[in-house]
Amino acid sequence: MGDGVSLARANAVYQSIGVTSTDLGLQIQAERLLSVAKLSGASGNADRLAAQRHATDLSLAKFQAETVADSEDASDAMRSALVSLRDELRRLPSIRSGVDTGRTTRLEILQSYNRLMDVLFHLYDRMVSVPDLAIYEQAGAMQAMGNAREYIARENALLTGALIAGRLSDTEYVAFADWAANRRAQFAKGLVSLDPELRTPYQEVAASPTFKRYVTMEQEVVLRARSGAPLPSSLGQWRPITDNLSAMLDQVGVKASRTLADRAGEVATGILIRIAIAGGVGLIALMTSVLFSVRFGRGLVRELAALRNSARELADVRLPHVVDRLRRGEEVDVEIEAPGLMEGDSAEVTDVARAFGSVRRTAVEAAVEQANLRRGVSQVFLNLARRKQGLLHRQLTLLDAMQRRATEPEVLADLFHLDHLTTRMRRHAESLIILSGAAPGRAWRKPVPLVDVVRAAVSEVENYTRVSVMGLPGAHVSGTAVADLIHLIAELIENATIFSPPQTRVLVRGEAVANGFAVEIEDRGLGLSPVEYDAVNERLAHPPEFDLADSDRLGLFVVGQLAARHGVSVTLRASPYGGTMAIVLLPKSLVADEGTPMTIPGAEIVAEPVFLDQPPRHAAPALAAAPEPPPSPFFTAPASRGSDPSLARPSASEPSPVGYSRIEPAAPAPSPVAKDERPGARASVSAGTHRGLPRRVRQANIAPQLRQTTGPLSAPTPADTAPPAPEPEERSPEQARALFTAFQQGGRRGRLEAEDDADGADDATRPLRPGDEPLSSDDAINPWPDRSSGHDAPVSIRPDERDQLRDLRDHSDGYVHQTTGEKGDE
Repeated sequence: MGDGVSLARANAVYQSIGVTSTDLGLQIQAERLLSVAKLSGASGNADRLAAQRHATDLSLAKFQAETVADSEDASDAMRSALVSLRDELRRLPSIRSGVDTGRTTRLEILQSYNRLMDVLFHLYDRMVSVPDLAIYEQAGAMQAMGNAREYIARENALLTGALIAGRLSDTEYVAFADWAANRRAQFAKGLVSLDPELRTPYQEVAASPTFKRYVTMEQEVVLRARSGAPLPSSLGQWRPITDNLSAMLDQVGVKASRTLADRAGEVATGILIRIAIAGGVGLIALMTSVLFSVRFGRGLVRELAALRNSARELADVRLPHVVDRLRRGEEVDVEIEAPGLMEGDSAEVTDVARAFGSVRRTAVEAAVEQANLRRGVSQVFLNLARRKQGLLHRQLTLLDAMQRRATEPEVLADLFHLDHLTTRMRRHAESLIILSGAAPGRAWRKPVPLVDVVRAAVSEVENYTRVSVMGLPGAHVSGTAVADLIHLIAELIENATIFSPPQTRVLVRGEAVANGFAVEIEDRGLGLSPVEYDAVNERLAHPPEFDLADSDRLGLFVVGQLAARHGVSVTLRASPYGGTMAIVLLPKSLVADEGTPMTIPGAEIVAEPVFLDQPPRHAAPALAAAPEPPPSPFFTAPASRGSDPSLARPSASEPSPVGYSRIEPAAPAPSPVAKDERPGARASVSAGTHRGLPRRVRQANIAPQLRQTTGPLSAPTPADTAPPAPEPEERSPEQARALFTAFQQGGRRGRLEAEDDADGADDATRPLRPGDEPLSSDDAINPWPDRSSGHDAPVSIRPDERDQLRDLRDHSDGYVHQTTGEKGDE
């Protein structure tokens, strides 16, 4: 059908574009002849040239109108040739201007018009592109005859101008000889290729006397051009003979072109008729095939729909379920979780189902292998962390023994720093345990005060001296979550200290809210952008699966895992100071109790701040002994020990506060008295050691209620007799560290007081020693500011508490440790 349509279109294009383009070519040939004659000096030729130019313009306008109307039926090659012809025809006014001014030669004008004709004949070549081979061959032969006719016109124009001018230049001789050779070649080619019906009229022209006379004169001109002789006088008949021959060829060409067009129409009609017949038969066959296709297609659609549902069930249900089970650490049987898909009745659907089943099995096996790999990596983390945790536990025990044997304050301070580093290492080991999906070893059986949890978190931070813990209510935290909350808060505090200037504070405060208890950790660093806050909060709210490639954010992952484990909400937002504020919201299920801020009644308040990172510049005046206060939450004895106050021991049911913070007294402290009037005052410097420290007399400075009557100091009386004291309860390393730090402060203060007594100078009037720096509020880093007094009150240790430090150190490892299997009462 396509061949028939192409032939029909080719016939229509020839009837429109072919006829008009042929007429345009004839007009251009006539204008070329007259233009060369004018340049050669012909008289009375101007009017004829003007009339011919007008006829050319009319033919050009008609040609352009036909090409615009029928360009849709033309092929792409023909449309491209039409565009080239239009571009070349725009040069026609400049060619005419050259003729009118006489600035160009005859041969140049001929070559300009010849280029127009070459583009026009190129269009004829594109019109010959038809699908029928016989018609294509005859059209090509007709094109060769048209080329021969064009070369005759070129020879006529050149020789007519030479006859008028009376001479023929060498270049013109060469051009004439070339055109004559091409004319003979094209005429012979066309005459051989034409079929008998179309060849006969051209043979008659070739046998005519006019054609023979033309060939003779043409040969004479070529021979004279070779010898260099002048033009023969017999060329006087050249113009009439050439015009007559051109008219004969035009008449034969038009007749042959119409015959060829009729043939193309008949072929196209026959093709279309045959297509119509074949189309009717094909329509019947098509309807039959459609009926069979519908019958068998319904069954195929049902099978494909079942296969599609099985594939969706695999992608949406089975594989996600398998992945979730693998993440939970469950064992997955590939045979059970990857059964074969439902096979259809047709072989094709069955093959597809089997292939997809293989894909599903491979996917499940890959997921299982990946989960086993991740489980192995987690187990490596866990084993390394457990080993490290065991070594750190032994290291803490060894440090505890070394601290009890140390007598030099400098050595004791170094041991405290090493103890602090070990505690931080223990937290990093717990981070590895959390990354492996397990729980840390530390645990408490009883609720723990939230203030102790926060202080314990502060103690696990490197720059703990920059952390200020504001007043916290007396809420208690469930013992099962204490270790994780300490770790969580420590990670947030350490992040705040790292990403904030070293001279700024990190504030920790909290209060009870409607949904539980909120702890705020605020730094004054650079903060993050809103987009970064959203991304971090999303990771904290929905912690992703741990990725080994994202190891630079282990702290963020650990916080997210711990928060998700206990239902804690952790949110980061911008601080009013430009830094970051982390809000930790503990749910009600973790908050065991709420009350007033944690205080220790009866704790002494020194007159001046005590610095954590350097000894005090001068000692504070001593305070008079206050009445014995009621038992504090940090140092309470069980009721079963009896009513004798001498049997009171520190209770290990809760971890003691860790860090450095102020403890508010239960009652106002009495006004200070002179040094020599306080209990246990030194008589003179001679009673001290060689370094100025006072010599310690057992129970000399302890409160009367706590003194033991047994021993060398006094004999027991019946009234004071009491059952032997029970073994002290175990204390955590954090409790021991806090109290030993306070003991170190007291030792430093005692040395300075002894030196002041030796110099006979009063503490309040002693000038600063060399190397001392003036006190400033920026130097006094105290986590618990006293809002009522307007200054920070540090922790002070009473003399009656010093004997209890060693007891606390004996029981500082009282947490449950999964590696060593030791248990305490925490």
